[in-house]
Amino acid sequence: MKKTKWQTENFGKSFKYAVSGIIYCIKTQRNILIQLFFAIIAICLGIFLKISKFEWAIIIFTIMFVIFAEMLNTAVETVVDLVTEEFNEKAKIAKDVAAGAVLISAINAICMGLIIFLDKLIIYFN
Repeated sequence: MKKTKWQTENFGKSFKYAVSGIIYCIKTQRNILIQLFFAIIAICLGIFLKISKFEWAIIIFTIMFVIFAEMLNTAVETVVDLVTEEFNEKAKIAKDVAAGAVLISAINAICMGLIIFLDKLIIYFN
């Protein structure tokens, strides 16, 4: 397979590029900041309510899944914007589907949070 100018065989450079992508999203994407805010709340609740290791695994996976979906959405939107500046129905579909993936992951996060925290909070406040 022929190597393109964008490929690197250096693990250190690949890691640096990946971290740059994360930093770019945090600096430019308002929704990631909102999602990180709710992630911090979930982590604080987990500590406060002393959730189990299994519940931590679900919370961490859920947080990472939402951030992953948002970053993938950012990548799709950036590529679509690179390819076309004019309205294009297929470009709209690509952006809408990517945004829908973020919405699905956020709904999942709310459901997981309710399943893990709601009973514990009800018990704590009664």
